[in-house]
Amino acid sequence: MAITDQTAPPAKGPSMIVQLAVLLVMTAAAVGGGWFAGGYLGMEGAEAATGGKAAAADHGTAAKGGYGAAAGGEASHSDQAAGNPLLVPLAPMTTNLAAPSKIWVRMELALVLDAPQPAELVEAVHQDLFAYMRTLKLHQIEGPSGYQHLKADLEDRARVRSDGHVRQVLIRTLLFE
Repeated sequence: MAITDQTAPPAKGPSMIVQLAVLLVMTAAAVGGGWFAGGYLGMEGAEAATGGKAAAADHGTAAKGGYGAAAGGEASHSDQAAGNPLLVPLAPMTTNLAAPSKIWVRMELALVLDAPQPAELVEAVHQDLFAYMRTLKLHQIEGPSGYQHLKADLEDRARVRSDGHVRQVLIRTLLFE
């Protein structure tokens, strides 16, 4: 009786050429995805950078004269003719959240206005945003998407309260304790 080997032959893996081809395809997909994401984010960053330079240029106007014509400081006619926005820093607000009430939040905001506005309008926007912060719950503002929703809600409330004069709300600091 002859002894025959009943074991299966060892399985061969994919060849080195197939592995290199898959690696090249995956690398090309990663490079393409990165290029697309960088282009998309770069367009948003370029818009924010040009808006930020204009707002920074008008910051000196707001610091000299308050909130605009009602506070005695008027932006130059050339600035307003060019459509440059006016940056108005708001007083810091410190309050607790609705739930859990032991969590405190401190925010420093700035408003980007389309033209000088009375101090009463800016104060009304500040008080409305302060009242809104007291109604928030912690789970509503957790994570990056929660931050984006918070920023969008603040901008919507500011636009409504100012009859559309607020172009943007800038969150300068946001601290939770």
